[in-house]
Amino acid sequence: MSTTTSGPAKPLPWWRQLAPYHWFVLCVASAAWLFDCLDQRLFSLARIPALTSLMQGASPGEIQAAGKEVTAIFLVGWGIGGLVFGALGDRYGRAKMLTVTILLYSLCTGFTFFSQTWLDFALFRLLTGMGVGGVFGLAVALVAETVPDGARAGALGTLQALSAIGNISAGLIKMMIDGLEHAGTIRAGTGWRWMFLIGILPALLVILIQRKLKEPEPWLKLKREGRLPTKNWFAPYAGLLKERRWRRNLVVGAVLASTGVIGLWAIGEYAVDIQRNVFHLHYANELVAQGKLAAADLLSPEARRLTKPGVDSAIAWGFMLNMVGAVIGMALFTRLASAVGRRIAFLVGFLTAMAVTLLVYWKMKSPADAYWMMPLMGAAQLSVFAGYAIYLPELFPSRLRSTGTSFCYNLGRFAAAVGSLFSAALATQIYGRYGSPLMERYSAMTMCAIFLIGILVLPWAPETKGQPLPEETEPAPAK
Repeated sequence: MSTTTSGPAKPLPWWRQLAPYHWFVLCVASAAWLFDCLDQRLFSLARIPALTSLMQGASPGEIQAAGKEVTAIFLVGWGIGGLVFGALGDRYGRAKMLTVTILLYSLCTGFTFFSQTWLDFALFRLLTGMGVGGVFGLAVALVAETVPDGARAGALGTLQALSAIGNISAGLIKMMIDGLEHAGTIRAGTGWRWMFLIGILPALLVILIQRKLKEPEPWLKLKREGRLPTKNWFAPYAGLLKERRWRRNLVVGAVLASTGVIGLWAIGEYAVDIQRNVFHLHYANELVAQGKLAAADLLSPEARRLTKPGVDSAIAWGFMLNMVGAVIGMALFTRLASAVGRRIAFLVGFLTAMAVTLLVYWKMKSPADAYWMMPLMGAAQLSVFAGYAIYLPELFPSRLRSTGTSFCYNLGRFAAAVGSLFSAALATQIYGRYGSPLMERYSAMTMCAIFLIGILVLPWAPETKGQPLPEETEPAPAK
């Protein structure tokens, strides 16, 4: 008689480990971050048209510079919001503060519709950025503390991948508004206002959050035991800085996140602007070849009017393909991080982002180039953002998780704001003699060196694959 010995049971796929309430939390947190990304992308797509309308008489170079300045202001607001709301999430609850941040970014996005000058436009972007900055740390802490350990990486990677739907939705909204504007349904030059007004819709999500969303059990347990950092607003940061383990993780997480954020917001963010110049020259040269435009008029207002529909359409399709690539890149990163570990996944992600971004800014010369380059850049640059959703909440204990995650993810916004201004200085002061679009190409390629910083810090990054979330080892904080 033979005896059959079965091996260890194969773990269930992450999605089969989720109960109905786990799915509800994942859907709400994903929706909050999805709409957050919708708002970010609406700004990216509407920034130059808005400033062109608000800065009558300004030259294209002045408008481009103002666009980078407003982006820097938006990023500063983003960083402030992340630092403030992350700490408040550890003190008062993730669900409560998530509600506040959604209301803040959606209402201020809608109010941007009424902007009359560069100043109030920038003010609304600052306030919107504060709401936007608070969402990520709160959402990922909520999911990380709610779902089972075995489902955590898959759920958080999915949350980040779904953010691309918000970006794609922004692209579709842009295409719809452009169509209405070209058809005369919307007055020419006002399409950007309607794009921002649509951004008020996420406020409806608050109704769902208020009625059904609960605080995660690890946070409630700390509250019952009196272990929350409630002494003052700075108490969560004091907790992070006091113990060497959390202090090291804070530095490592902040450098890793800053690398990707700078790469996206101080380099990838301006792909739309360089495309606008490159695509205009492409279509204008076609008109010259067809005898419909004189070679001396390539950069004239009339030439820009003639090429605008083609340029707008090519940018929109390039962006959509960029976001499709982002979904694929984040899904691949999630699988790689689950299979071989977080550190190797980040190494592959940063190396790929640097190589692909250099290629895109060096070689893109036509819409046809963009249609295969932009998906690659989206996959490369945004892949590591799945890593931030997975890895950052794994670095900190429950009572400091929202603060630590938000600090790491949003410190990069300040760095990206500085990087955005530095990129503008590179373009105008160092490479300005080459003229547009070469000066934008060279400045972006120079900025790609930032990905080396993320690679250099990886030896100090703790590997968290297959480990439970870290817990407290210290006494309860004073109230």
